Amino acid sequence: MTDISAHPAIGPALAVRGNLHRDLLRLGILPCAVVALVLTSWFTRSRLDALATAFDTEGQAVARQVAAMSDLSLYAGDLPALQNVANAALRGGQATRIEIGNSAGVHVVAGPEPTAHHRWRTFAAPVTLREASRASAFAPAGSTAGEAPIGQVQAFRDTTAYARERMRSLLAGVAVGLLAMLAAWLAVQRMARKVARPLRRVSATVAALEAGRFETRCEVVRAAPRTIDTGGPPHELVALAHDVNRLAERLQRNQQISEERVREATAVALQRMAEAEQSALSRTRFLAAASHDLRQPLHAMGLFLDGLLATASDAQRPAVLRLQESAGFMGVLLDDLLEISRLDAQVLKPTLAALPLAGLFDVLAAQHAAPAEAASVRLRWRHRGLVVRSDAGLLQRVVGNLVGNAIRHAPAGGTVLVTARRRAAGVRIEVRDNGVGIAPIHHARIFEEFYQVANTGRDQRQGFGLGLAICARIAALLGTRIAVSSALRRGSTFSLVLPESRVPAEPGPHPGEPLTMPLAGLRCLVVDDDLGTLEGSRVLLQQWGCHVDCEDTIAGALQRLAAPDAPFDVVLSDLQMGHGGDGMDVIDAARRLHPHALAVLVSGATGPETLQRLDQHGAMLLTKPVAPARLRALLSTRRPAA
Repeated sequence: MTDISAHPAIGPALAVRGNLHRDLLRLGILPCAVVALVLTSWFTRSRLDALATAFDTEGQAVARQVAAMSDLSLYAGDLPALQNVANAALRGGQATRIEIGNSAGVHVVAGPEPTAHHRWRTFAAPVTLREASRASAFAPAGSTAGEAPIGQVQAFRDTTAYARERMRSLLAGVAVGLLAMLAAWLAVQRMARKVARPLRRVSATVAALEAGRFETRCEVVRAAPRTIDTGGPPHELVALAHDVNRLAERLQRNQQISEERVREATAVALQRMAEAEQSALSRTRFLAAASHDLRQPLHAMGLFLDGLLATASDAQRPAVLRLQESAGFMGVLLDDLLEISRLDAQVLKPTLAALPLAGLFDVLAAQHAAPAEAASVRLRWRHRGLVVRSDAGLLQRVVGNLVGNAIRHAPAGGTVLVTARRRAAGVRIEVRDNGVGIAPIHHARIFEEFYQVANTGRDQRQGFGLGLAICARIAALLGTRIAVSSALRRGSTFSLVLPESRVPAEPGPHPGEPLTMPLAGLRCLVVDDDLGTLEGSRVLLQQWGCHVDCEDTIAGALQRLAAPDAPFDVVLSDLQMGHGGDGMDVIDAARRLHPHALAVLVSGATGPETLQRLDQHGAMLLTKPVAPARLRALLSTRRPAA
């Protein structure tokens, strides 16, 4: 039977233990047991009291009878007569021992000595002279013997038979009580089964309905207690069965209606899902193509602008700088979109190692010193010698973005504090500022993409609203989350908790500090199907003192790499070449024919499939548009071949 106390919709007031069958048994047997116990106790007590009264009455009667028969003999001191009276009393079997005596020394005993005094009971009776004896010639003149006892009779009875009979009466009473309780239990069991069995079937039907088998019906009518059809209301169990069956029929009808509606809604949803997938696929293809097409001219424009800046006149220099700034904003936006694409493609895989916060903070301090000085903001760093277990590059990206935001929102003359504290969960890194703060209503949304609190004018110098979204997703890769505590006019505190590393890390070069080499004399091969990019790259690299060879086809590039002349130090190749060409073929050939060369893919393709493919091949990727400073920093790590 289903236990209703386990149903979540039923409150604690209905939570009971056991089941209905046992409850009915307890309800029926308890009063029967009480009645049987009371009646049995009363009858047994009455029987025992009657036995005790009869035993005492017989003993007392024997004592009185012997006293009445021995008065004259005791008075006369006739010992033989007294002995006969005592022996005659024993022959009746009602007494075990008789003692007759007086204060004058007359003492007659009949029967054995008592061996166990606790099994014997004594009954005493005084011996007095009868009225006829007072006129006897034997009575002295003026005697008053008839008024006071002249002796005493003691009758001893053995209680063994009495105790046996008492025990027999007790056992009989217990047996009667047990029989009464057994009969009551059988009767109650039968009645409880008649009530509980139909209810079990009702409960099983309800459980089947709850499980979704709405075709189940309750057949409890035939199992219900029989009643005489007098035209009155039906039995409650019969009515309950009919109600359950009506409920099942209604649920079955509702299920059929719901299934039909679900089928219709599913068909509509599948159609709309297919349309949405097709739309998303088309949008993805469009964005991929648009991103590639935008990055290609932007990359070429950045190369030309950097080349023009070195030769621009004083009148041209402000315009070139403004163009370079605009190109830089577009490059930052495309880079943020690329970072999100890389996160979506799951190609960022953190490499966890012991990371001293002292080195990380030194790199970040050097990186943000100039922007902080330009904004008149003081930077304070407190690493406390702590070491965390994390990925150096990803953690630098997260903390650096938080520090950059703090500098941008701190007031002139304000302070940005970057500190590390040891906590029970690990090491907590905090970035605090005393700026205008963020209202609590915005705390949950500042990590959404393109959401900015105080940039309704979409000022590009204040960012594009992607930094915190990217940092939040990188923090998730590192196994933590970014927490924010802020209020208006009270500044902001961004924090994240990382596991502490007890093993000190070996000192090494700080991230972002490559060994620089002069670029003069570097032999570079640039492969790209865009002539503008080729020309811009050639002009910029030649300004840096490099020897540049350019190819716009895969076949030409492979031919150049296989030539027996001087080896190349740097190979820069586009990924998606014309006529289905693949820049990975150029990179593979460069790795095979020029193993010491720096082989880099320069591409505007940012699709998840492309990023995953490059990650599997372990290829170095520069995403268009490439900032000339970044390209120069990369090339400066190579030494010209002798």
